[in-house]
Amino acid sequence: GSWHCFGCGRGGDVFRFVQEQENIDFREAVELLADKYHIELHYENAGGANDSHRGTKRARLLEANEEAQKFFVSQILTEEALPARKLLAGRNFSQQDCARFGCGYAPQGWDNLVRHLADKGFTQQEMLDAGLARQGARGIYDYFRGRATWPIRDSTGRTLGFGARKLYDDDSIAAKYINTPDTQLYHKNQVLYGIDLAKPQIVKKRQVVIVEGYTDVMAMHLAGVDTAVATCGTAFGEEHAKIVRRLISDDSLGGVQLTGPL
Repeated sequence: GSWHCFGCGRGGDVFRFVQEQENIDFREAVELLADKYHIELHYENAGGANDSHRGTKRARLLEANEEAQKFFVSQILTEEALPARKLLAGRNFSQQDCARFGCGYAPQGWDNLVRHLADKGFTQQEMLDAGLARQGARGIYDYFRGRATWPIRDSTGRTLGFGARKLYDDDSIAAKYINTPDTQLYHKNQVLYGIDLAKPQIVKKRQVVIVEGYTDVMAMHLAGVDTAVATCGTAFGEEHAKIVRRLISDDSLGGVQLTGPL
């Protein structure tokens, strides 16, 4: 099928329509539709079978991340997750606010998520490749343990990885915040937390506000600043700028505002 806008004169096929609506390129539009309708892509170019394999692998990693997000959200109301709920409530976030932003909890223990994903049909290699598990001497174990979690999504709402905040003093990882390690899906210098929620208003207002962290994004949106996004443990760089340029169609980035933590 095809479409035509009598107001602006634009038109095209379904791929062009998705490109226009989502502010993404052709390949991303194809992959988005394939993910949505469970179509396996086969790439016919110099990469041959390798590209086809990468497309299938990418789809599986996206599915693993979505299942992990469901798991984390299901854990936020458990008794064990009380420290996470106190953290969020202490910043005046309601249960509805947390649901809107996908806040979750990664339980303590060795392999809670690993066992859950295995029950859902994911292989150990897929869990490792998605950055959801690590290899240990006794087998694979959960990468995120005993932490509050936030899903890091692309502009179309697909979960690419996670950010997680330390809750317990005996956490084996000293860092207050950790993110998914670099994977086929997730590269910290190429993602902006909150871009899925902020995109419509960024496109409309042609401006974006860059803040420091996940809870800063939540607070800004709830205060009415609905163009706020955050980098994920790194400075705002050129790859981030490319994401913003594509949304506001402005090479000057005059609509970008940087702000410190709230």
